[in-house]
Amino acid sequence: MSIRDILVNPLGFGTAPLGNMFRDIPDQEAVATVHAAWEQGTRFFDTAPMYGAGLSEIRLGRYLAQYDRDDYVLSTKVGRLILDEIDTKDRNSEMFKFGRANRMVYDYSEKGALRSIEGSLNRLGVDRLDFVFVHDPAQDFHGDAWLAHLETAHTGAFRALTRLRDEGVIRGWGLGVNLTEPVEFTLGLTDVQPDSTLLAGRYTLLDHEHALQRLMPTAAAEGIDIVIGGPYNSGILAGGTRFEYQKAPAEISAKVARITDIAQRHDVPVKAAALQFSLAHPATAAVIPGASKPERIAEDHAALNTKIPDDFWHEMRDQHLVAANAPLPSDQ
Repeated sequence: MSIRDILVNPLGFGTAPLGNMFRDIPDQEAVATVHAAWEQGTRFFDTAPMYGAGLSEIRLGRYLAQYDRDDYVLSTKVGRLILDEIDTKDRNSEMFKFGRANRMVYDYSEKGALRSIEGSLNRLGVDRLDFVFVHDPAQDFHGDAWLAHLETAHTGAFRALTRLRDEGVIRGWGLGVNLTEPVEFTLGLTDVQPDSTLLAGRYTLLDHEHALQRLMPTAAAEGIDIVIGGPYNSGILAGGTRFEYQKAPAEISAKVARITDIAQRHDVPVKAAALQFSLAHPATAAVIPGASKPERIAEDHAALNTKIPDDFWHEMRDQHLVAANAPLPSDQ
């Protein structure tokens, strides 16, 4: 099933920050952020076991419990299992060092996917999921072994999710990754076919040329919905200093400064340009920025509805800050 067919609007909420991403977020602040999203009209929420070892799912589920399950679209991910034991090793990532202390292990098998879904349903407190994404069977997490993990997912999780979709247990499935190559591989399969893919950070105002070469046109041609995660590239396009979850390198900061200069001259918020650029491609069904403060949610919704003059886009293209073949809002 197509995600775009069931969304009330294309702006969703990526709830990784609710897992205490980079900082220890008080429960009341997390609740206020989800509340702000709901009040602004957000009805698509994406989460994952990875986000704080289940903390994001727990917080999101507690808030959504007050609403009818039919009133929102919910996605989570498989590929990592949260164990009952405590992780005694040093956290290998700064990203979720403030999350729950449970140990997590990769498992892309069929049984692992089913077990992961069961755990997510329990943490979220819901009886069903709409979409399930297979999380990170890619080189950025697995190095040169990524193809082996992807093949395990192909013969395991992909088949399990296909069966659940065909039985009507879930509406659809796909990948949830930061890189294009696993998606290109999956779209080429003949024995299983995803409905959608969550692609984080790879079709943004700052970084889109590689995805435009094959992935985006292929997805559009095959009717595969792309959900764009990380439209601000970890915050650098929203006034932050991180790119790809780390301190932005000098060349990225310089490019953002050029974008910001043009945006200021045209009185355009960079956030608005970022969201509307990602949504302008016909393959894009939704964009799901993350947030951990209520005021950021309001900014996102304002950005989506900001009128951007065509001259801004023309200058961005003239300055080679957007690819010549990238669909622009001004083209529509």
